[in-house]
Parts: sequence; structure tokens; C-alpha cells
Amino acid sequence: MRRLAAPLRLAADLALPPRCPGCGAVTSDDHRFCVVCWDGMRFLAPPWCATCHVPFAYDRGPGACCAACAAKPPRHAGIRAAVAYGDVARTVALRLKYGGRTAFAETVARQMARLLPDDADLLVPVPLHRWRLWSRGFNQAALIAASLARIGNVSHDPFVLRRVRATAPLRAMGSRARARAVSGVFAIDPARRENLRGRHVVLVDDIHTSGATSDACTRILLRAGAARVTILCWARVLPGEAGD
Repeated sequence: MRRLAAPLRLAADLALPPRCPGCGAVTSDDHRFCVVCWDGMRFLAPPWCATCHVPFAYDRGPGACCAACAAKPPRHAGIRAAVAYGDVARTVALRLKYGGRTAFAETVARQMARLLPDDADLLVPVPLHRWRLWSRGFNQAALIAASLARIGNVSHDPFVLRRVRATAPLRAMGSRARARAVSGVFAIDPARRENLRGRHVVLVDDIHTSGATSDACTRILLRAGAARVTILCWARVLPGEAGD
């Protein structure tokens, strides 16, 4: 069987070669970006705000915070994003979410893994409402969290956090309207509450925009007993830049 499988794999590779997740150009391996798309992404890393991890243009020294965090420290323990939101990052996210390219969950998880906190205890995806889940067929955040769990050897629980009420799309809303829209939307599964107690939870999502959704999730997770909540996502809309 192995002798037969090898030629079949070769034929499949020739017929369906690996392609760039951003533009579709042929690449050397699965989950690899072409040079143009790779150069077109801004990968995020320190120096950044010690509180929210918004990137700084230069190193401001240990413990330096951005103005927003100094004025109002957030509940979460930081927002870590593999890349800044831009054309390539948006294309990959849309192809995963609406194009059914579920393999892209591993693509983005591979880039996010370098930012996984060393002391992370549990990965929790931002949930979809059941109607949205049934219509789409999958939760892209849960797929990303599952891939991250395999890569980082960290536990994950896709069911501890639930979305109990459907919401209208947040894209066209302002920050205050988004916050109102997600108020009371999330809840903890009572049977899984003990999974959170005293643990460093990493909240996983694809795109971080205004922070309304992650703030609502963080509040619920901390109230349920999580010690800390760090947000980890594929792409982040940076302050002063427009998101979809």
C-alpha cells in the first residue's frame, strides 16, 4: 500500500500544488506565503505597550505603557496579534471565515504560536451563536484554537464560553454601539466553570478590531474565576487605522 500511496501523493502534489494563502501563487509547501504577500504583512512583536501590547515605534523601556492604558488599564493581560490588519491579513481571514478554507486555521495558528504565553493554561475561542454556527458550519476561532493547542501543547475548551444571544454584524457600528451590542451576549457553561478557576486563559480570535467582543468575553471569564485573560489573534487593527 505504501508503494502505491507514494505515486498517488506525488500526482496530487503536481495536480494541486501548495498555494499562498494570500494570493494563490504556487509555494514550496502548505501554509507558506509567497514573497510578495510575506513582505506585505507587518508582523507584530516587542517593543510594545507592557499592558495592551500595542506596538511602539521604538523601545520606551521596561514597563512602558501607551497613553490609553495609562488612562484606563484594561481588564485583559494583553492583546497579542501575529500581524497588523492589512490587505493580506484581511484576505486570509475572509477566505477562512467565508470561503470555507478551513486549513487556513492552521496557517494563521502557526504564526500566532510564537506569541502564545509561556504560562498559558487554557485556550478558549470566541464563540459563535448557534444560528451563525449552523449557517457557516464551523467557528473559525475554534478551529484556530484547536490548531494552536496542537502546536503549543496547551489544553483548549471550545465549549466553556457560550454566545447566548445573536447580534447584528458589528462592522458598521461605532465603539459605543459595539459595546452595547455585546452586553449580556456571553455566558459560561455552568458544567465547565471549574475548568477556568485560577487559570491563565488565552482568548483566541481571528481579528481584533475595537475590542468590544474581547472585553465582554474577558469580563465573563474573569468573573467565572480565571486568574488572567490574554487575547491572542491572527490580525489586529492598530489604533488610528480603519478596520472592516
